[in-house]
Amino acid sequence: MTTSEKRLALNEALFRETNERLEERVRLFVGEEEMFGVLCECASLDCSERITVTKEEYAWIRSDSAQFVVKPGHSLGAVEEVVAKNDRFEIVRKQGVAGEVVEFLDGQPGDAGE
Repeated sequence: MTTSEKRLALNEALFRETNERLEERVRLFVGEEEMFGVLCECASLDCSERITVTKEEYAWIRSDSAQFVVKPGHSLGAVEEVVAKNDRFEIVRKQGVAGEVVEFLDGQPGDAGE
């Protein structure tokens, strides 16, 4: 794995962890609202775009540790494939070594997915 691929996977894992913590807070303060906003989980540390998802969409995205939610056009074909999309977002799945990195990170102590 190149340093660049590892960095991209780590960036996306960071945004996923942020969104998982945000989702916990949303449940506390918003209750059973149908939609809520998350951060784009693309590899760019400069991206601060928000995406609106339903609880069901978010649960499906999180059902696979190699999946991330990104704004349309933010996917990186070299290390991930688009597995679903709509007008609000694309769901991408990490491939190859990048997928292995995010799966490893997903199981680490202190991770929100634990």
